[in-house]
Amino acid sequence: MEIKQSTCNYCSLACNLEFYVEDNMIKKILPKKDYPVNGKFTCLKGINLDKQCSRYGKDKLPVLKDKYGNKRAISWNEAFELFADKMRYIQNKYGVESAAYISTGQITTEELALLGLVGRIHMGINGDGNTRLCMASTVMAYKQSFGFDAPPYTLKDLETSDTLVFIGANPAIAHPVAWSRVKKNKSASIVVIDPRESETAQNADIWLDIIPKSDIYLLYTLANVLIENNWIDREYIDNYTMDFDGFRDHVKKYNIASVEKNTGISSERVLELAQLIHNGKRVSFWWTMGVNQGYQAVRTAQAIINIAVMTGNIGREGTGPNSLTGQCNAMGSRMFSNTTALYGGRNFDNPKHRRDTAEILGVDEEKIPKKPTIPYSEIINRIDRGEIKSLWVIATNPRHSWANNKEFENAVKKLDFFVVQDLYGDTDSSKICDLFLPSVPLTKKQGSIINTERRLSAVVPVIDMGKDEMSDYDIFLGIGRALGMKQELEKWKTPLDAFNTIKELSRGMPCDITGIDYEMLVNSKGIQWPFKSGDKLLQDERRLFEDNIYFTQNGRMKFIYENVMENPCPVDSKFPYILNTGRISVGQWHTQSRTREINSGNSSIVKAAYVILNVKLAETLGIEEGDNVIISSINGNNSKFKARLSSMIKENQLYAPLHYIETNVLSVSVFDTYSKEPSYKYIPVNLEKI
Repeated sequence: MEIKQSTCNYCSLACNLEFYVEDNMIKKILPKKDYPVNGKFTCLKGINLDKQCSRYGKDKLPVLKDKYGNKRAISWNEAFELFADKMRYIQNKYGVESAAYISTGQITTEELALLGLVGRIHMGINGDGNTRLCMASTVMAYKQSFGFDAPPYTLKDLETSDTLVFIGANPAIAHPVAWSRVKKNKSASIVVIDPRESETAQNADIWLDIIPKSDIYLLYTLANVLIENNWIDREYIDNYTMDFDGFRDHVKKYNIASVEKNTGISSERVLELAQLIHNGKRVSFWWTMGVNQGYQAVRTAQAIINIAVMTGNIGREGTGPNSLTGQCNAMGSRMFSNTTALYGGRNFDNPKHRRDTAEILGVDEEKIPKKPTIPYSEIINRIDRGEIKSLWVIATNPRHSWANNKEFENAVKKLDFFVVQDLYGDTDSSKICDLFLPSVPLTKKQGSIINTERRLSAVVPVIDMGKDEMSDYDIFLGIGRALGMKQELEKWKTPLDAFNTIKELSRGMPCDITGIDYEMLVNSKGIQWPFKSGDKLLQDERRLFEDNIYFTQNGRMKFIYENVMENPCPVDSKFPYILNTGRISVGQWHTQSRTREINSGNSSIVKAAYVILNVKLAETLGIEEGDNVIISSINGNNSKFKARLSSMIKENQLYAPLHYIETNVLSVSVFDTYSKEPSYKYIPVNLEKI
């Protein structure tokens, strides 16, 4: 029996696992004991990676739907030629940008980079990723504050902090491996800021039960208290930051006397938190979707960053403003997909960056995009307006996961050509497409993934592909060749060629990985960027800004702030309740396309969509456990749910798992101003018993 080490492709931790393989079958999966991310532990999802495509995902050949709705299998060559002919026809008829794609953070970095070459450079089309739904707000916050998309931490900081502050985060459910590291930390004070008493809040020393979407008001008030008491690191501020005085003056208006009215948190509790941060020697701040998925999310994330930096909690062990979010390869998507940034985090409007990129790729500089892609939301808007006529969706399920998802369903009906490339031909999106391109799971792929703490790890083919099977990389190559790409693909013949090209594209950038050979990643502990040519790997876990030098033009961190916005979609007498959404079980993942194959997980999962409401509200409305209810949204849609009663949620709030398509039918088309990330966490609704 052979043991092969590879990477899990569920959450942003990207744990490493040992696959026990015999006769081209996975017999057993165990955690890689000495891997810095997960050590001896892995969650239910990772330990069941062998189940992917075991009961579903049986398509090996592409499937074409005719105008009558009939489906038939076609050859790969026929599919590639059809794709190329349809796309060319539509672009010639309606314009270059009449085609677009939506990709993912769940395929390898090499696949993302090749897609960027085929879609953005050769075809000249817009293409965004589903990382827009989870990471975009943090990316923008880091870029503006630090000068680069640079999560500064290593996961070990969870174990070495003396004060852990979780804001809009529930790692006990969403990141169980990270939570296992918190549990190792026996001495830290744990603070949770969350509207509901989540599983993480139940294990905290302090739970601040904040009014939904008032985080930024609380953080500005907290900053004001820290500054007024001189509980800040003035030396650090003076030497390594800019515009602190502007921030200090800005937060003066957020007086502690009015904090309870605006946040639900008393002045005494805010003072208690400020004192705890002041007394801490190693304070770390962690946030996830509760911050990112909001209408003022970027500025909220920057309010966290500002507090961490002004108290000197950055660049040291156990500190940092740390976004614990994203899919397994959200970082690879952000750095190397050629969408919101040129390869390697370069800038589209920088002539040298464009020139260097063209030279490395061996293409005409005029082919390099001059601007970032339009965001996900605008792609959907342009489809709805008839400006985009063909859409290519890769390894994601927007019919389910997109905000106000009926908008997506209605928009795609206006397309001339809708392609879905996925493991499964029965997702909500692939069921309605014109051409389905089946890919293989990660256990049959080669490449790399970059996790939430900037760690590159190897993806190795644990088992061989069968007859007619193709990876996403193979599919992109086939499409590129059908589109007439020849010279452009010379450096992309294999995933290993792509890795070496990516290395060159990172040269001289903050995420420089020119010192990493692919073989260094195989059977290793992974390597965090940066790791440039000539560097020596002295530590398995490294954090950024230990030298106090940021990636801005003058090397200083920038304080960024803004007045608190009015809620663009508040509750009212017709829609008096706030619906919040999020993960609910370790055994469920996103739209459940993959986790439905895990029998041990399914045993604890409720099949029908359900909503959690407060026991007192239920009593008022005459609702009992298990009753059917209708939730009506301010967006004009409604959904049916089973009622589940709890005292862990406030009386005017509801909570529905994101894993059910009924949930995102209700979400609103409201987006952060800067990141364009949807505001999933605040939906005005009404509720009635059926």
